[in-house]
Amino acid sequence: MTYCCAVLVREGLAMVADTRTNAGLDNISTFRKLQRFEERGERALLIASSGNLSLTQYVLNDLTRGFAAGGREDGQRLMDAPSMYAGAELIAQAVRKARAEHGEAFRDARLDFDLQMLFGGQVDGGELRLFMIYPSGNFIEATQDTPYLQIGEHKYGKPVLDRAARFGMSLSEAMKLTLLSMDSTMRSNISVGFPIDVATVPRDALALEVSHRIEHDEPWFSGVRRNWSATLREAHAAIPDPPYGRDEGGREEARPQEPGVLPGIQSAQT
Repeated sequence: MTYCCAVLVREGLAMVADTRTNAGLDNISTFRKLQRFEERGERALLIASSGNLSLTQYVLNDLTRGFAAGGREDGQRLMDAPSMYAGAELIAQAVRKARAEHGEAFRDARLDFDLQMLFGGQVDGGELRLFMIYPSGNFIEATQDTPYLQIGEHKYGKPVLDRAARFGMSLSEAMKLTLLSMDSTMRSNISVGFPIDVATVPRDALALEVSHRIEHDEPWFSGVRRNWSATLREAHAAIPDPPYGRDEGGREEARPQEPGVLPGIQSAQT
């Protein structure tokens, strides 16, 4: 399984991906799922992938070497795309090409055509953007209202993103948030694991600022995981007990409280 997520903010883009792949309980390997396409001053692009590894490598090979797309006979490469939207369209076409060439074989083998990608970054002259490409070859784009996208085993890391992801947060905060989302996923799903790749693209820099691999024994991230767990336990302990109980006759009764205010929490003053 896989988990990848990206957060788009005013200052830039942060993307994170694990590296664990498995084809059964006793066949676990490590493969890079966060790919970088960079030409400083001209473009800085990131692709994170989840799903079938052979399909991922097939599509990435087409995007790197070039392939005929959109009715053109000459090979088109991702590094030649004139804009982020054109790049997203090219990736979608590569996915549809893979489905056309290998979809029937997957059906015959009773395998799902499983491939999703996050594509983000900036091309000179255009905006910093973030897209998610589906197995069917269509895609959506992140917005200021929903500035994050996820692929893979996303349910465990989604709550922290829902609560904290904001377009106006700093790029450093966005990177930290992606890592907390990854930690939450690894805590609950052993099929997602180290090493972790993380990268950031500052807006208008047209270059990567961070491109780093986190190993299982890295001191900073180990400290983040411990502090995050401790902070959650402290927050849980600080929440007032529920105002429900039973009277002497065994009947449930609510404890008296000020309307609209939880015990132990003062109402806001305006």
